[in-house]
Formats: sequence, structure tokens, C-alpha cells
Amino acid sequence: MPKEIKLAKFAGFCYGVKRAVETVKKLKAENPQRSICVLGELIHNSQVIEELNALGIKSLKTLPEKGSGICVVRSHGESPEVFEQIKNSGFEVYDLTCPDVKKVQQKAIELIKDGCYLIIVGKAEHPEVIAIKANAHQYGDKIIVATTPEQIKPYENELKSHKIGVVVQTTQMLSTLNAITDYLNTITNDMVIANTICKSTSMRQSEAVELANTSDLMIVVGSKKSANTSHLAQILENITPTIHIETEKELSDYEDLINKSQKISVTAGASTPQNVIQNVIQKLENY
Repeated sequence: MPKEIKLAKFAGFCYGVKRAVETVKKLKAENPQRSICVLGELIHNSQVIEELNALGIKSLKTLPEKGSGICVVRSHGESPEVFEQIKNSGFEVYDLTCPDVKKVQQKAIELIKDGCYLIIVGKAEHPEVIAIKANAHQYGDKIIVATTPEQIKPYENELKSHKIGVVVQTTQMLSTLNAITDYLNTITNDMVIANTICKSTSMRQSEAVELANTSDLMIVVGSKKSANTSHLAQILENITPTIHIETEKELSDYEDLINKSQKISVTAGASTPQNVIQNVIQKLENY
């Protein structure tokens, strides 16, 4: 019998990523003689970064003391200090912070201005979270970044005497937010929770869970560095056998699992290009 292969509707570029990639390409096309660079990787996908590099759009690991041309702030956002550093280096700044990420930054600022002890639910080392924290830090220093209640418990006594405000990294899992707010509810009655997980992430996760419940195997396509892609795999592996791959080349590592699976569903992270997803589907159809 031929295998049943389903592709999720919400797979591949989200609005913010699509906007970022298309905009930098347009910037280069309209400014062929100017240097166009991005501070950090524009998105967490090596194929896209290689494509941009081939067009002459470079990714900067660090800012040079002196630069020229246009420096793009990626969708994860940056701190106000970094914006100033880019300008002071001699670049023209082009801000491509995702609108959903901007909303989290603004909500975090609003909560801390309102006197809240701010909890940012997210990974402390993720560039989006670093930028959210830095923007909020302009207005207060009572900020905790956490993905588990255990990371908050050392501050429990201090938190009891404050109003608490909660925001979330846009690509986090709802279960992570719920675990933290359930714990916070045991220590305070004065809390404002802003579920700032973006709509694209929520829909992608919900659809993938539905597919997993009727599939023998889930395949998640996207960078291992991508938070939203890794979270998809993490959610699905609790439901059905799940593999997380970056390209179709890795499918050969899982041939036994693929061969014994009849119903296979494929989803992908928000920074995974359509051609990468299609290559996976085509290879699966050959099994």
C-alpha cells in the first residue's frame, strides 16, 4: 500500500519571517551598490542564510567599529543600546523586528512601568528574549527570565510583596506558560498575564497536535537552532514517534522507522523555506 503522507497547512514561513526575507532581498535589489548586512542571522535557517550570502547580504556576528551601508535588525529585535551602536558605527539602520515581537517588548515595558515584577517566560539566551529584557530594563530592574517554576522559586519571598506581570517569548509552548502561571498563582493574587505567544505559533502547534493524534510518524522540518521548530518536535514526541530533521538528506537515518509507518505527517518551523519542505515530501513519496 502507498503511504499516506500529509503536509500541515501551517508549515513554513510565518508572516514575520516572510516579511524579513523578502524585505532584505528587495533592499539589495534596490541598492545594488550599497553594502547590506544583518546583525546576526536574519532567521534560523542555514539554507536561507547561504542564499542571502550569495546575493551579497552578509550576516555580522559582531558590529565593526566603523561600517557603511545598511544594517538590518532581524525579526528577533535588539536592545535600544544596540540600535545606538549600529548608528554610531556609521550604518543606516533598517528595523525588521517582527511586529509580534514588538508587541511583547511594548507589553513588557507597560507592565514594568505599572510597577510589576516582570516575568519573561522564555529562554534567557534566545535573541528575542534578550531584546525583550533589554527594552524592559530601561524602566526597571525587577525582571526574571524563566522556562520552569524552579528558576523562579529563589525569588519567591520577594515576589510575594509585588504585583507580578508575565509576558512570553512569541515561540514558546503554552504548556511552559501554564506551568509557570500555575506556580505563580500559589504565591500571589495580584498578577497580570499577557499570553504573547504569536498566533502563527499557536495555530502551528495546535494543527500539528491534531495530525500527531492520527499519524504513525511525525516529521518536523527546520533548523535545530530554531526555537519554534524545536518546540514543535518536543510537543509531538509525547504523542507519537517524531523525528526532527533540517533537510531531506537526514531521512535516510530513519529508514526503518519510515518504512514501518503507514500514516506520516509533515510539519515545519516558521523559518523553514517551502523548497526544503517539498524536498522532504518528494523523498518520502519514494519510499
